Amino acid sequence: MKSNDVKKTAFLVNAVILTLVFGLMGFFIMCDADFLTYFSIPTAAVYVFGFFLISRDKLDIYVWMVYFWLTLYMGVTTLFLGYGYGFHLYCFSMIPVMFVTEYLSYKLHRRSMKAMTVSYIIAASYILCTGYVAYFGPLYERDQKYAAFFWIFNALIVFSFLIYYTNYMIKAVILSEEKLIEAAHIDRLTGLYNRHYMLDRLNSLPADEKQSLIAMADIDNFKHINDTYGHNGGDEVLKIIAQKLRSECKGCETARWGGEEFLILSEEPLPDGKAMLESLRRSVESETVSFEGEEITVTITIGMAVRDIDQEVEKWIQSADNKLYFGKNSGKNRVID
Repeated sequence: MKSNDVKKTAFLVNAVILTLVFGLMGFFIMCDADFLTYFSIPTAAVYVFGFFLISRDKLDIYVWMVYFWLTLYMGVTTLFLGYGYGFHLYCFSMIPVMFVTEYLSYKLHRRSMKAMTVSYIIAASYILCTGYVAYFGPLYERDQKYAAFFWIFNALIVFSFLIYYTNYMIKAVILSEEKLIEAAHIDRLTGLYNRHYMLDRLNSLPADEKQSLIAMADIDNFKHINDTYGHNGGDEVLKIIAQKLRSECKGCETARWGGEEFLILSEEPLPDGKAMLESLRRSVESETVSFEGEEITVTITIGMAVRDIDQEVEKWIQSADNKLYFGKNSGKNRVID
């Protein structure tokens, strides 16, 4: 998640909390709870000031301020009204939200929010306040006719925060995992799979069911291209070849095997596999690669091998590789089956 997205979410959450503060202030007036009514004024000021902190990107200060005041607010309302109104429940949403905030701080390279320490403080505050009320009773003795309503209302608020932030955390973790998997499996220059992924993929294929096809393709005279046009020119050629592989080898998986070598896998038997590879070779030969006003002529040589029943992956790859080098040593710009 980007910093601007976090700021937008913080604005929204702050606005929701501020709205709740004003709503609860009206309830305290109705209950003649004078201290809690007056206490709502600095509480509202805290969240109004929160908009200023968010706009100035002082998110760490904002979080510390909000957590301090929420803990204080939970304690005060619980001590004065008792836990029959459900204000103490906010502790159960504050702790997981704090760990989400810690995760966001890490992702945005900001200071740690000390989630574990804060969680212990919140838990201790909860135990002290509810313990006091359980032993001595609330400071205000009020008619309990509104208690059930507010207990349900506060419970709904707490569950809403729990569900929202838990869902957010799970999605963020899944997205991070997907990015890690992509980084581990995808070649950054070409966008094709890398050798590591393709080896795992080949080893996962059943050796006794289908006669799969692999092809090793190598760019002819690639060292000359690098020497003539520089490595940036060579990189541009690699990217264009990768595009050709994706467009010509339909239904196949393609990988950058290493350097200027590529591996093509078709899990299904292809009766016209050589025709497909010939089409790829002709497509590469027929178009030049434009780079800094120059037109680079590129050809590729391909060795293909259909897997024999129960053939080991290493021998299968070696078979395609042997055919590739036969083609390289017998004129290049060929498909050898």
